This record gives sequence, C-alpha cells and structure tokens, in this order.
Amino acid sequence: MMMKKIIVFTVLVLLASSCANYMQDLSIINCTSTEQINPTYSRSTELQSAIDQLVTHGVPGAAVAIYSEEGWWAYSAGLAKIENNTPMEVCHLQYLQSVAKTYMAVGILKLYEQGKVDLQAPMTNYLPEKYTRYITDANRITIEMLLNHTSGIPEYNSQTNYVAKLLQHPEYIFKSEEYLDYIKGKPLDFEPGSKFSYRNTNYLLLALIADAITGDHAVFLSEVIFKQLGLTSTFYRNDASYPEYPQLVNSYWDRHSNSIVENVSQMQRNNVASLIGDDGIGATPSDAVKFLRGLMEGQLLKPATLDLMKTWVNDSKGNPTYGLGLDYALFQGEVAYGHSGGGLGAGCNLYYFPKQNLYVFIGINLGTVTESPITKSAGKSLDKFYELLLK
Repeated sequence: MMMKKIIVFTVLVLLASSCANYMQDLSIINCTSTEQINPTYSRSTELQSAIDQLVTHGVPGAAVAIYSEEGWWAYSAGLAKIENNTPMEVCHLQYLQSVAKTYMAVGILKLYEQGKVDLQAPMTNYLPEKYTRYITDANRITIEMLLNHTSGIPEYNSQTNYVAKLLQHPEYIFKSEEYLDYIKGKPLDFEPGSKFSYRNTNYLLLALIADAITGDHAVFLSEVIFKQLGLTSTFYRNDASYPEYPQLVNSYWDRHSNSIVENVSQMQRNNVASLIGDDGIGATPSDAVKFLRGLMEGQLLKPATLDLMKTWVNDSKGNPTYGLGLDYALFQGEVAYGHSGGGLGAGCNLYYFPKQNLYVFIGINLGTVTESPITKSAGKSLDKFYELLLK
C-alpha cells in the first residue's frame, strides 16, 4: 500500500511556479543507535532487500522498526542528508506527519476518561468563541465527529490561497488561527455525522480544544503519553529546541516529477512547526512503535475507551475506514490499525497487525504529496515489503 497523501494540494500548477531549484539543507549529525536489535530475526534478509529497493528507486533514505513475537528489529538504508552523505540511521528522527492524529486522539480520550470531555457534546462546549466563529454551524458538530472525520468542516489546506502562501513563502510560520481564517464562513461540505471525509482541520480544532481544557495540549500529551511510555526520542513542542534537532533528517521533494529531488528541509520543518494536532511530531522509528504498542496493549487507555477508538465509520463504498484517530487499513489482505502520514518532504506508516501481533513503522525522507516516478516505484517496493513482512 502506498503511503497516503494526507496533505492535499489543489492547485498543482503552483508546484512548478519556479524553475529555480530549492536549496534548503539543514545541519544533521551522525547518530549511534542504542536499541537492542534481534540479529537473528527470521525475515531480516528479505526485508532489508525490500528497503534497499526503495533507495535504489530514488528515495533518499528509509528507516524501519518492527516489534513482533521475535522481539525488536530495525534497519535503515540510504541517506539522511544527500549533500554530505550522512547515512540514514534508525536513531535519526523521522517526521510522523499525520500519525500525530493518533497521539492527539489519545489525548482527547484521556480527557474523556477524566470526565472533562463528552464525546457527544458539541465542540462549542469546549472551544472558545474566538475559534468557533470561523466554523459554520459549529454548535452542530460533536467531539466524536471531529475525531472520526464526519464533521463536514472544510479542509484548510486545500484552499487555494493557503497553498499559494505556503509555496511562495516557504519560511513563513503559520498561526493556528490563520488556518481557520482560510475556511471562515465557508459552508459545511456535508451534513455533520452523515459520512466520512478526512480533514486535517478536525484535528487542529481538537488541539485547540485540548488547549482550552488543559492550558497546553502539548504539555498534556507529553505527560500522559511520552512520559507514561518512556518515549525519550519523541518530540512535540516539549522543549525549547523544538523543532531544531540535530538528529532530524533532511527532507526532499521531486517537485517537477522528473526524478530529480530537491532539498526542502527548511520548508518542511517550518510547515511542520506550524501545525498542531494534525501533525508536528518527530520521533525515532522505535519510539513510534513503542507508542502504538503501548496504546494497543492498554498502557494508555482503558479497554472500553480503546474499543471506542476502534468503532469504525465506513467509506463511500461501505468499508470500515476510520475510528477515533485510528485508521482501519488492509495490507496484503491483512487488517491493520494505526495511521499513515505524508508531507512535502516525508512519508510514513505506523501500523499494528492484530492477527500477527506485529507492529511496524517505516519512514522515508521524500515528499509524498505529489506523484512522481520515484513515488510510484516506492509504492511497489512498499507493497513488496508488506508482502514479505506478512507472509
């Protein structure tokens, strides 16, 4: 399965608005992993070959972490930074992109467990009027509808004027209220609760709701998730350095779909630093897996609450597709719970396969928001990776 293109750019002509190459490389250090990796993992040779194929087909670098009944296994290939040949390592930080939505959902569900949020209540019960004024019929949209993408609220990042500003001012840091201003007064796309349609806007609003309740949603997530699980290599606005970490990979984009990648690290980093709730987390592959494992093994939520997360809404074809911050996916016919993410300069998958009791994270430092010969070849390599992993 190809990594989902979570960020939607509607005016593709803007992508080629300049013929000049980007050169936005950022400093990065070599790192040494301290993870205990099972050297006798039964599928290591085959999986290494599949990851190597990603790089052979033009992806700058890739990193993977797996936890199964055989224990931990991790592998990396290619480069974390092309310009100085810094090798990709499993200790480098990867952009989690929209996988952050699962973390945000856990935070909201912790507030639910604490009796501070009613999932069936309208979001206007919790979100200050300074934000709800941007949303049409905000009093008809519940917290649950935000969590499972059935709100009907328009997508801020598909607005033409947002896309133009993002691409024309790549170093600009957006404020949350600016995103909402792009959809101010726009009608809902559909009747709230009537169907599923993925919207980053929903999770921006959830982060603002958590801010209103806790004072700082990032501090809250750090307390109830990162510290709870001992995630020492996961970062989301939880220290003064964010997001300037020397272990964070450089990012690349095949802007013109001609198999020539450009370094867009500064644009990628600034874009991610602007986002709350729907994006913004950096982590090592193993920390990402530890999060999902902790969630699925009951270390974060009560069993009944975890069951709520797995209350699926259906897509337009009637198939289960999304719960409360959890994606319902099929890889090689096998059911998986987790999330995927894609951005201007990165892409990833984080999934749990219940039948095999297997967890996997795979991340790349190439943008997945537009198709190119590289992303098409990468999709085939990823399909092979999952075929080998799940056989």
